[in-house]
Amino acid sequence: MIVVDDILVSDYIAEVNFRCDLTKCKGNCCVMGDAGAPLEEHEIGIIEDELHRIKPYMREEGIEVVERDGVIDYDEDGSFVTPLVNGKECAFVYFEDGKALCAIEKAWKEGVITFRKPVSCHLYPIRISSFNNRDAVNYHQWDICESARKEGDFSKVPLYKFAAEALKRKYGSKWHDNLKSLIESSHK
Repeated sequence: MIVVDDILVSDYIAEVNFRCDLTKCKGNCCVMGDAGAPLEEHEIGIIEDELHRIKPYMREEGIEVVERDGVIDYDEDGSFVTPLVNGKECAFVYFEDGKALCAIEKAWKEGVITFRKPVSCHLYPIRISSFNNRDAVNYHQWDICESARKEGDFSKVPLYKFAAEALKRKYGSKWHDNLKSLIESSHK
């Protein structure tokens, strides 16, 4: 376990190699699982406020779900998550060239909104949980990411480097620099 500014970080974040390749996994993390993507409370208002700008990038089925049920649902622990279409696909997913992609991120890439996507999606396969009122940064190993682990091993890209931008978004550049320094000094 690594501790950075009172945040617990699993050793797997340093030890696992990972490099996502959408051409291989097809974005299955957005269409499989038992709940939608975790949402932070402040993200709910952002998505609600920007929904009219996101809808043009969404599938009709996703629009129907968010218009009927809203932009959030709850997982089995009662935490906020994105709603699902057909009980499996994130309501904000659209498909292009056989890949599941994010309508929120597409609106961001096109400069329509300033919110990229939920930070949990940006961080994946890293998941944040709370432990004694402290964040715990964990690696979520899932068989659908096997190609990303193989690509990471081949490219020698550790997870903390693959997810650097998302970790900086969540905790700041200084925090990530401290994490990187701790990991690299312990692996010399």
